[in-house]
Amino acid sequence: MCGIAGLISLEPESRTRTMLQTIEHRGRDDEGVWTSETIDESDRRVCLGHRRLAIIDTSGAGHQPMLSANGRYAITFGGEIYNYRELRKQLQSKGHVFRTATDTEVLLIAFAEWGKECLPRLNGMFHFAVWDNRDRTLTLARDHVGIKPLYYFYKPTANDKPGSFIFASEVKAILASGLVERALDSESLNQFLTFLWAPDPKTLFRGIKTVPPAHVLTFHDDQIKLNEWWDVSFDEIEEGRSEAWWQQQVLETLDTVVKMEMVADVPLGSFLSGGIDSSGIVAMMKRHSNGRRVTTYTAGIESEDLRYDIIPDDIEWARRVNQQLDTDYHEIMLQPSVAELLPKLVYHLDEPAIDMAIPSYLISRAARETLRVMLSGMGGDEVFAGYPRQLAMKIAGAFDPVPAMLRRPLMKTLERTLPGGLPGRLTAPLRNARKFARSAGLDFEERYLGYGTYFTDDAKQRLYSDDLRVATQGMDAYATHRRYFGRVRETAPLNRLLYVDLKTFLPCLNLVTIDKTSMAANLEVRVPFLNRQMIEFAARMPPKLKLSGFKRKYILKRALEKFFPHDVVWRKKAGFGAPIRSWLRGALRPLVNELLSDEVVRKRGLFRPEEVKRLIDLNLSGREDLSLQVFQLLNLELWQRQFIDK
Repeated sequence: MCGIAGLISLEPESRTRTMLQTIEHRGRDDEGVWTSETIDESDRRVCLGHRRLAIIDTSGAGHQPMLSANGRYAITFGGEIYNYRELRKQLQSKGHVFRTATDTEVLLIAFAEWGKECLPRLNGMFHFAVWDNRDRTLTLARDHVGIKPLYYFYKPTANDKPGSFIFASEVKAILASGLVERALDSESLNQFLTFLWAPDPKTLFRGIKTVPPAHVLTFHDDQIKLNEWWDVSFDEIEEGRSEAWWQQQVLETLDTVVKMEMVADVPLGSFLSGGIDSSGIVAMMKRHSNGRRVTTYTAGIESEDLRYDIIPDDIEWARRVNQQLDTDYHEIMLQPSVAELLPKLVYHLDEPAIDMAIPSYLISRAARETLRVMLSGMGGDEVFAGYPRQLAMKIAGAFDPVPAMLRRPLMKTLERTLPGGLPGRLTAPLRNARKFARSAGLDFEERYLGYGTYFTDDAKQRLYSDDLRVATQGMDAYATHRRYFGRVRETAPLNRLLYVDLKTFLPCLNLVTIDKTSMAANLEVRVPFLNRQMIEFAARMPPKLKLSGFKRKYILKRALEKFFPHDVVWRKKAGFGAPIRSWLRGALRPLVNELLSDEVVRKRGLFRPEEVKRLIDLNLSGREDLSLQVFQLLNLELWQRQFIDK
């Protein structure tokens, strides 16, 4: 795992070195910069930069940027190619000679041999840039689901000044180039307030974009071309197989991808929440650890901080799984010193922090004391249908025969009747019931979009200042989701939901959060459930095996009953977050009062101060559960102070 950066511009080397300073945390083992000769009449040059966290072949042979033997290609690469040994053999059979044992060299020679067509041959997580000295072309590529982030900015030629193209693993590195004006993007803000994140390729920074997952970008003669190199398909569902057959295939596939992702020349372990995803991964790791105990880390929450939360604590379940698997077990407890931590998280994320970022960073920091690589259970919910909203969609579908003119008022009445944020044993079911009622009366796509909405269009109109209301007029925050829904319109309903999440929620929120919080601790995190082999296998599975009746991740849980007791397998889903609801009433309350005061909100000019105050008061009263929305506004202000005001 590494950090990459580079640009095409005048005098690019000094800028690239400055960019690399901002992502030093992504790789502290080595730094490298390569600069081309001039590439055009304007005297522009190409510069590639690299920060290395050595995982495979930790010797100096892995230094990057790396040049091909004939000098035509230069590469800067971050990530891991899990099948690099197989690819190496294929390339050797074609006469290629290797100088190192790195996956970087395999990727470089694969690109030289097959060009962009090498991408479908890769099984891994990656972002990389290749400069072709002969064709004067820069190629950027990102892995199939966006496990590794990749950003770019293009500044076209203006006033006789040649244009610049900039790319990096993190936005802060692009800003450090000194070529980008810091400005908030209104359309992305409108989306961010809707979902807690902005869909690819947009970011909150005006003009800075992502290379979307499974896409390759080429920059040639100041022209940008984007092409998709992979997509999951649900067109080959295998009906007629027995459930026992599918259980066996699940175990074999999970075993295969875990073994594949354990390739490393440094110490490696796993996160362990006690949930079925991480527990299953650790069980498979144990089979391939040659008798060594698997090192595991888990994070817990103090009981007092769970009064307002939806989820039970993980600690009890993680301890039980640890006893069964006999791991080298470590646990940390989340402490509400979050007011001091949040600005640091916002800096590393390049965007406002979400609750998941807090435990993700703290547990990564703890794990880095003994390990360089961790496996994570992230992705199991997206692949096997583990989210409550997927079940809620099925339940709500039972009301579809009721005419909309009756269904919608009924659900609205139920929503208004139920309380939102009071503490106690009924906190979770009442909050979930209210969230269910809010969107259950809508049509299929609108219903699912509603379950992922935090500020509705009406709520945003009440929140926005006059200027922001004008700037966002006519924008459809759901346009990206609708486009992905359109791609799979003929697919089974559940698979449509999984597809849209795989293209939006997963890379834009979950994966970018786990990447940047772990890399902030100089730790590599791998996600076996998102291995291409696992995703493509699960796509062939009948949807009824993923969501069977009211049982989410049904076939995965049934398969793992061979390893764990029934109550461990079928425990209530916990999720992975921080007790924001309690902290907003305690440790974070002074920060909320300071950063979301009438004076600060009015001066910022985005929102109406009286509406922000109303939301805070409603949340504190317990009449509404607006904790994530208040936390969102708080972090947005921190983000603007960190990145926009400078």
